[in-house]
Amino acid sequence: MNLYHLACVVCTASIFLTSQNTLAQETITVAWRIKPPHQYLENGVEKGILLERAKQVLSTAQIAHRFVEEPAKRIWSNFSGGTKNYCSFGWYRIAEREALVQFSEIFHTDPPHTLLVSPAAAKQVAAHRTLKSLMSDPNLTLGVVDAVSYGPELDAMFTTTKNKVVRSTTLPMIMARMVAANRASYMLIDREDWEYLKEKEESLSQTTQMDLQGMPSGLNRYIVCSKDVTVEHMRKINTALLKIYTLKK
Repeated sequence: MNLYHLACVVCTASIFLTSQNTLAQETITVAWRIKPPHQYLENGVEKGILLERAKQVLSTAQIAHRFVEEPAKRIWSNFSGGTKNYCSFGWYRIAEREALVQFSEIFHTDPPHTLLVSPAAAKQVAAHRTLKSLMSDPNLTLGVVDAVSYGPELDAMFTTTKNKVVRSTTLPMIMARMVAANRASYMLIDREDWEYLKEKEESLSQTTQMDLQGMPSGLNRYIVCSKDVTVEHMRKINTALLKIYTLKK
C-alpha cells in the first residue's frame, strides 16, 4: 500500500470515527419513571399512554434517541448533576426546576387530584368538607410520595399541614397499598392513576375515593430536557408535540 492509499484509509477511518462520536453525543436519552397508566412495564413490555406519546414525539421529530426507565429521584439527580443530552417527560413546571431544565410545549393536562382514604379513616376524613379543613386535622396521617411534585399549591399545603406526614420515595401504587393497610389515613393521587389501580389492585378494594372542596385544578405536564439540548432539537420536539397532542385532545 503506497503512502497515498494509506493516507486515504486513515482519513476515511477518522471521518467514520468522528461521525460515530458525533452521533453518540447527539443521541438524546429519554428517561421515564414507572407511573401507570401513563408509563409502566407489563411482563417486561413498555406500555402507557404518555410513554407511547413520548416515543411518537421523538420519532416524529427525527431526533436520535433512546428510552430508559429510571426512578424519579435519579432522573432529577441526573438533571442536577448536569447529565448531557438528557430528557424526561410527564413533569409539572415548578420554579425550582426552571434552573435545571428547559420545558416543551404542553405534553399532557391532568384532571384534579383525588383522595384515596384508608378503611380505618374513612369516617374521619368524610367529616371534613374542604381540603384545608382536612389538612388541619392532627389526628390524621397524610401519605406523600417523595422526590416528585404534586404541583405548587399542594406542595405548599404539605409544608403547613397539621396532619402527621409519612413520606416515602416509592411509587404511587406502593403508597396506595400503605393507605389500604392503614399505615396512612389518606393520600392524594392522580385521578387517572386511581382509575387504573382500582381495576388492577385487589388490595385497594377496602379503600375509599373521595373528593373535597378546595382541590387545586389539574396541572399541565411537559417534556423536560437538559439545558445543553439545542434550540433546534427543542423546536423539533415542540413541532412534533403540537401535531400529536392536538390530535389527542
